[in-house]
Amino acid sequence: MIHSLFLVNSSGDIFLEKHWKSVVSRSVCDYFFEAQERASEPENVPPVIPTPHHYLISVLRHRIYFVAVIQSEVPPLFVIEFLHRVVDTFQDYFGVCTEAAIKDNVVVVYELLEEMLDNGFPLATESNILKELIKPPTILRTMVNTITGSTNVGEQLPTGQLSVVPWRRTGVKYTNNEAYFDVVEEIDAIIDKSGSTITAEIQGVIDACVKLTGMPDLTLSFMNPRLLDDVSFHPCVRFKRWEAERILSFIPPDGNFRLLSYHVSSQNLVAIPVYVKHNISFREGSSQGRFDLTLGPKQTMGKSVEAVLVSSQLPRGVLNANLNSSQGTHTFDPVTKMLTWDVGKINPQKLPSLKGTMSLQAGASKPDENPTINIQLKIQQMAISGLKVNRLDMYGEKYKPFKGIKYMTKAGKFQVRT
Repeated sequence: MIHSLFLVNSSGDIFLEKHWKSVVSRSVCDYFFEAQERASEPENVPPVIPTPHHYLISVLRHRIYFVAVIQSEVPPLFVIEFLHRVVDTFQDYFGVCTEAAIKDNVVVVYELLEEMLDNGFPLATESNILKELIKPPTILRTMVNTITGSTNVGEQLPTGQLSVVPWRRTGVKYTNNEAYFDVVEEIDAIIDKSGSTITAEIQGVIDACVKLTGMPDLTLSFMNPRLLDDVSFHPCVRFKRWEAERILSFIPPDGNFRLLSYHVSSQNLVAIPVYVKHNISFREGSSQGRFDLTLGPKQTMGKSVEAVLVSSQLPRGVLNANLNSSQGTHTFDPVTKMLTWDVGKINPQKLPSLKGTMSLQAGASKPDENPTINIQLKIQQMAISGLKVNRLDMYGEKYKPFKGIKYMTKAGKFQVRT
């Protein structure tokens, strides 16, 4: 299936490669580099690129392209999911998935890739199993391995591999038994000039951190499970129970894992958390333009909107921007024409505004179109879809665990047209 994997950094250099079946020349990545040059943004590179003898399937995570080389037709989403699993594993092992972290732990990286893929087919991708096979690197273990010449590969088979619950190892023991769940929703929206919603959808995930002794059996129920569309589960979830009762029933993996991801596409269910009042105008024959922007909270159920960052790509003819902000800091790059305004937390009593003038090139014609405004934000303790966990119960063990649920909403591609 997967013949080779190439890791490409933001500069376009291949800094790591791994081959499973036969060695594929690096020159195959030239097709990828050509597609990268044609793309307007790094994330706009096509995920599947056909070449005369191969298919290149890639994902972009943490400013690194993970490019898989395939020789025969396979379901692309299968490969893309595997590549995301590789990135998540690196992040789990090294804390971060950066070029420096991968280079510093290159031996462990090759050991992991060797276990995750067998002759080009996925084998062990669960974090629990991999950690029994290959011990995560520590400073002490790295020093011992350097001196003795030994490796991080474990000597015994993972206990989970031989059980009906391969994602959970046996004999797990904790002094403090805890189960935490994070409901994180990302809103993608396009708002038109008048403030009407053109398109809006929510991508949500429930991430879990479960540290429970023994073999607990958990059930998680929601107040309004019918909100969820296009749900994707961790293999531990009993799908028939979900179909029948809309209840999540599962024996959890040990540690951190993604329980499910979901999608809310019904536009009337998507609340827009902020509104934007804007007046961006350029007059014909004038070397001045007006910029007036005000932000305010909307449909946030009383929760505060935090970490607000506004960015806008101004027209090429703009030489400079003389602006004043009532809150936060703003910068304008005269080379890239990018205006950035770090607002911070929105105070509903005193709405943040950014006002001033823009200087245009002398004799330049009026820009063809007004710039779009991109917004990033966070709202703690709120799921914008209205999703709420009803209760979490545990069976099969006698102790009482500590349980916690946290909600967070953030902006994905949130764009306001002016």
